[in-house]
Amino acid sequence: MHPNGLARAALRFKPSTFTGTFIALALAALIVTACGILLETGIRAEVPPQRYAHAPVVAAADQRARLGHHHDDGDSQPVPDRARLAASLVAEAAAAPGARAAVADITFPVRGPHGTDGTARTAHNWASTAFTAERLTTGRAPGPGEVVLSDGTVGSRVTLTTPDGARTAYRVSGTVQAPDATAWFADSDALRHSGHPGRVDAIAVLPEPGVTPGTLKSQVARALGHRALVHTGDDRGAVEDPLLSQARELLTGLGGSFGGIATLVAVFTAAGTVALGVGQRAREFALLRAIGTTPRQIRRTIATEALLVAPLAGAAGCLPGIALAHWWFGQLQDKGAIPDAVRLSVSWIPLVTAVGAVLVTALGAGYLAARRSSRIKPGQALGEASVERLRVGWIRTPLGLAAAVGGCVCAGLASTLQGEDAANAALGIVFLLMLAVALLGPLVARGCAALFGLPLRGAGAPAALAAANSRTNARRLASAITPIVLAMAFASVLVFLQTSVDKVTADQQRAGVTADHVVTAEPGLAPDAVRQARQAPGVTAAVGLLRTSVLVPVAGSLESASTQGVTGSVRDLAAVQDLDVRDGRLSLKPGEVAVDASLAHDAHVRVGERLHLYLPDGTRAAPVVVATYGRGLGLSQLTMARAGLAAHVSSAFDTELWTKGGTATALAPLGTVLDRTGYSAAQSLDRELNAWANSVMAAVLGGFAAVAAGNTLMMTVLDRRRELGTLRLIGSTRRQILRMVRWEALLVALAGIVLGTAIALATLVPMMKGLTGQGPYIPPLLYGAFAGGILVLGLTAVTVPARAALRRETLEG
Repeated sequence: MHPNGLARAALRFKPSTFTGTFIALALAALIVTACGILLETGIRAEVPPQRYAHAPVVAAADQRARLGHHHDDGDSQPVPDRARLAASLVAEAAAAPGARAAVADITFPVRGPHGTDGTARTAHNWASTAFTAERLTTGRAPGPGEVVLSDGTVGSRVTLTTPDGARTAYRVSGTVQAPDATAWFADSDALRHSGHPGRVDAIAVLPEPGVTPGTLKSQVARALGHRALVHTGDDRGAVEDPLLSQARELLTGLGGSFGGIATLVAVFTAAGTVALGVGQRAREFALLRAIGTTPRQIRRTIATEALLVAPLAGAAGCLPGIALAHWWFGQLQDKGAIPDAVRLSVSWIPLVTAVGAVLVTALGAGYLAARRSSRIKPGQALGEASVERLRVGWIRTPLGLAAAVGGCVCAGLASTLQGEDAANAALGIVFLLMLAVALLGPLVARGCAALFGLPLRGAGAPAALAAANSRTNARRLASAITPIVLAMAFASVLVFLQTSVDKVTADQQRAGVTADHVVTAEPGLAPDAVRQARQAPGVTAAVGLLRTSVLVPVAGSLESASTQGVTGSVRDLAAVQDLDVRDGRLSLKPGEVAVDASLAHDAHVRVGERLHLYLPDGTRAAPVVVATYGRGLGLSQLTMARAGLAAHVSSAFDTELWTKGGTATALAPLGTVLDRTGYSAAQSLDRELNAWANSVMAAVLGGFAAVAAGNTLMMTVLDRRRELGTLRLIGSTRRQILRMVRWEALLVALAGIVLGTAIALATLVPMMKGLTGQGPYIPPLLYGAFAGGILVLGLTAVTVPARAALRRETLEG
């Protein structure tokens, strides 16, 4: 009997086994394909240049902050805002061989035309029109004290408020047709009023006739050295859209970090399904050995079956994987996390990788599952296959025990740490304990059958028979429990981590926001908004806040920390915010900073020491820590004077104005007025992206594992048709048999829920204690939905095939 013939016959006459294997492998291919496409998109993401389309060479600052002093030293992260170049570099770039001209590009927001009506304009220096090809429609170029507008009347005067605080009446010298509200200043005015004097966004270098962009790039790079990065081609798009760098980080993180975890889970679960399918045919392989089939022929048969099923399953999973990647990518673009100009990259690489991964998984899992059946002596084959082997594996058991011990050690270590250290240690818990459950599956299943089977013994004959079946067939039980544990553990960790952080944040906001009103405006508040608010009737304190982020070195990497720059006094700040100061004393002097206590612990700094950080534009700073406080998660992790941040952000306008007292009517001319409740709700919207991302990851991982669990349960029931038929022959009714399989499904689901919950708690408790100082928050209804979903899935997955099997036995009878 040729092995290929055996493989084809097996596929033809045992479709139920291979259907379950096909589904598991297709789902694994779906996960690998989707994550691979996101990873490839993150690596290849580009934005075609628009503003710099006619500038062949563009020099800009490095938009990544690095721990080391050299380009490749240490960890690096995108700067929160935009890194800029010294204006003096323009002349050096212009002096490079082959350069015809070098033009500074300066972009900043302005308020106008009347100062307090909130109208937002984007402003540029007039010299930048040399490479943007914008031309005057009326009038002339602006001189000092003049402006060119996209809408206006030549000769009229408009009042514009610039980020440096100046509110000036400019004469309109000309107009330019443009789709958006835009203003152009003389270069000297733009450099002075941009909010970051003496610095420019980028330098556009125009070539002499006959000089290629590649040649000019090398010359400019040599002239500027390490002080700037020189870009050509599509790299210029990343200069004009800093969000691209953050989008690349997000996509590579999803496709790489999460994709790696998801791929391991998917491949591992698929391997378990393949092994179950091969293990169900132990009697078939034993019979083949008894009639003289060699071990090599059996292994070739299993390999041929994998070659027949896996490529088709992989191909079937690729199309929905592409659809999932498209949906995921589109949602991220809709939420503003990825520039609209970025396109999803779909190539053959992730597709071939997905098919190859499921093929290797099927071959490896099938070979390991049939290893004993293929090597056993022919005379012993049928006897060994007739009952389940009770001996533990000499490889799996020690490895499983080591993983369990490692998980317990990680849990103990995480409970003694704080902050990010505790979170990093806690991440190892879920993986080690899941690995332990997988390796010790039969032992865990026997323990669960013994424990949960006790109450079943007194619940009637079907329940007692279900308990006996579970104890006797521990390996079959383990194959069903493991994916349920995976689903419950991973989904609970991802979802309840977010609910815990959200609750702590909301609690801190509720306790920390003591202001009566919060005023916001676009592109920011007027420079004198705080003064005007203090003069409003009933206002006893007013503080302006410039919201941004900085990068802080924590445990060998750079972590983003929310930061507020304060306009006002310490007394006024205390009147509108209760930061819960724990050590030191608040101060808003230059060169000083107050830090959230958890962040200070992670960064290993105390009051009186310097906190080394990177300002929003990547500039290094080391302010002195004057206080630590407890409500950084709900308010802001760093608090400092606005003057220390204003020159390092793109928009130096205050983001928010907090007042104590006053009325919404009196404050309305300054911007949009929110009360305390409305502000808290608005702030929670900023966390929606993280919550959504965690929910999607939980749905992908948990959903896959849940479907795999249902698939496994259906395979086990369909494989028991002969057993169910025997029960019918000895007098059991269809109702009794269905009750038996439902009790078995209930036992499996409860065991998986309990083990998954225990692993999730072992991970979440130390993680949340370290991050927030509180325990995890698990919404009862959400947890009940998880558990109820698994119970419904388990009962449905066994009832449907059991009914079909009994109906078939009845018809055949």
